[in-house]
Amino acid sequence: MQLDGKVALVTGASRGIGRSIALMLAARGADIVINYAGNTEAAEQTKAEVEALGRKALVVKADVGDTVACEKMLEDVVAAMGKIDILVNNAGITRDTLLMRMKEADWDAVLTTNLKSVYNCTKAAIKYMMKARSGRIVNISSVVGAMGNAGQANYAAAKAGILGFTKAVAKETASRGITVNAVAPGFIATDMTAVLSDKVVDNLKAGIPMGRLGAPEDIAKAVAFLVSDDAAYITGQTLHVNGGMYMD
Repeated sequence: MQLDGKVALVTGASRGIGRSIALMLAARGADIVINYAGNTEAAEQTKAEVEALGRKALVVKADVGDTVACEKMLEDVVAAMGKIDILVNNAGITRDTLLMRMKEADWDAVLTTNLKSVYNCTKAAIKYMMKARSGRIVNISSVVGAMGNAGQANYAAAKAGILGFTKAVAKETASRGITVNAVAPGFIATDMTAVLSDKVVDNLKAGIPMGRLGAPEDIAKAVAFLVSDDAAYITGQTLHVNGGMYMD
């Protein structure tokens, strides 16, 4: 396996894209730390599936929007697993509404969970990676961060911020053998899109050259590539996985 002996922390790994990433990295040989915020049952199910693949799994409940909680999480990860090789910043929420109706709390919640979390977890992890002179960080952005979307000013701002953060930290850490990249999913069939009406989904598909929503595994495969040795000379980049909906 490409990732044998590696330890990967995936935030928001109890369901959806995060769960798929955790299982994909485990299938390729990595031991997995499953971070989650609220759904213990789902997190334990992900753990069971990772272990069924023959890999070690650790479940850690932590609010990734909380700086102190993230520092403690990384300390616990290194204490339990011995190191941290891979960080996938995936945790995210939506609070969609037009800006005119958007409450400050909706703005703050999305920016904290979707963007500040990336700062919190990355800062906590890179001190260990810098010492090891090795590491892979992948930040999950969104097609919305690149092209915008009505009703998602908060989400678009957070996901666009991730792209700038990725480039800056890539430049800061490259000399220490750490790569930092982003994956920007298009519209993916998850719990987030399951709430959309058939009409909305049909309209989305009409704007995607491939004519379908993506699968969580499409994102997981992109992440698995970026954290592998095959991507050792790639850093500061955004890999768009969106069926052609947005072309950079």
